[in-house]
Amino acid sequence: MRKYIIPLMAIAVVGGGVAFWFLRRSGGEVVAFRTETLDRGELLATVGGTGTLEPEDVIDVGSQVAGLIKEFGVGTDGKPIDYGSPVNSGTILARIDDQLFAAKAEQSRALLRSAEQKVAQAKAKVDQAVANTKKARADLKQSVARSNQSTRDYTRLKNLKTSGSVSDTEYDAARSAFEINEAGIVVSEAAIVQNEAAEADARAAVADAEAAVATAKAGVLQDEINLGYCTIKANVTGTILDRRVTIGQTVQASFNTPSLFLIAKDLKRMKVWASVNESDIGQIRVNQPVRFAVDAYPGETFRGAVNRIRLNATNTQKNVVVYTVEVMTDNTTGKLLPYMTANLSFEVDRRTDTLLVSNAALRYRPAAALIASSDTPSAKDAAGEKQKPGQGVVWVQEGTKLRAVPITTGLTDGTMTEILSGDLAPGADVVVGEAQSGSSAATAQNPFAPKLGGSRR
Repeated sequence: MRKYIIPLMAIAVVGGGVAFWFLRRSGGEVVAFRTETLDRGELLATVGGTGTLEPEDVIDVGSQVAGLIKEFGVGTDGKPIDYGSPVNSGTILARIDDQLFAAKAEQSRALLRSAEQKVAQAKAKVDQAVANTKKARADLKQSVARSNQSTRDYTRLKNLKTSGSVSDTEYDAARSAFEINEAGIVVSEAAIVQNEAAEADARAAVADAEAAVATAKAGVLQDEINLGYCTIKANVTGTILDRRVTIGQTVQASFNTPSLFLIAKDLKRMKVWASVNESDIGQIRVNQPVRFAVDAYPGETFRGAVNRIRLNATNTQKNVVVYTVEVMTDNTTGKLLPYMTANLSFEVDRRTDTLLVSNAALRYRPAAALIASSDTPSAKDAAGEKQKPGQGVVWVQEGTKLRAVPITTGLTDGTMTEILSGDLAPGADVVVGEAQSGSSAATAQNPFAPKLGGSRR
């Protein structure tokens, strides 16, 4: 029997407590309402988002040549380049061992000098060919003159030969001279053609040599550029965010340029890459004011403005579409650091000196027994209905009952809502909830239910 006694006693205690609570409830309980007083004030509607602080412009400095990091440069603060070093445009960040590149550049310069000498030699050959051509033309003139003289001598002796006054020897000599001088003209003309061809070949050789010089100059320029790449310089004025190499490390430049330094162009202006849900993106616009906070400075609020709304959305793992919004902010104080996490509030709309009511009052729905009997049936129905957008009902206390007051609502920040119209004025008390209390000093409550807070005004 003992194993049944303890469960029966527990059931008796619980049943007695419940019975006691119902007896006390039926014996004179009254309802106490929790109220709030309406007042005019400022209302700011916002859209929330989270983001990451980024410098306005970030420059990735790399290397276009491969080699060993020999040394670092010096920043404008007089210290070796490191994280946080300030630099100007042209500041030397690092030097790569340039021995191989210097030797290659010197080899290219030697090839250039050789090519230039070949140009001079080719031009000398052109001058020689031109002189030979001039001499051949002079020889041609002499050959023509001798030929003309021998032609006249041969013609005169040929006429005298018929009269027998010229010997055969003289005639034959004149004829031979005539034929030799005629052949001399042909030889001189051939020499001119030959020398002109040699001159053309010499000029072509000059052109080839000059082309070789141009090629050698390009090689020198390329090798000197590669030699210059051994000195890594900053191309903007800013601050070193990241140093990704150390002295003695070998830089391998292949298809992808290796990143050596990350420079923030200007840390006095920062931007926040904020993620905004697709349901809120329609309320975001360019130049919209934004307030945000970072964990490093609790209680401090920073301000900025929307600079750009990116169109490339991101679909998260939970199938939530978010858009990236760029917010620009001033950082002349230097408090904001890159890559801090920011909690943002985009200012959608603002009301000043407007009548406000809490959303708790708009959500409150009394039981039908608490509504005044003189109230309209529509107000009683409103106690159990969800109001349409832009419409609401609040309840005011009349004695021990409540009366419904329909209102037109406007802007809301999630806690307070603007009242556009309704039979309410500043100073009016509206019900936000209720608390059960008995007629005696002791409060009649369910001993098994959690205790509620008292009324507030």
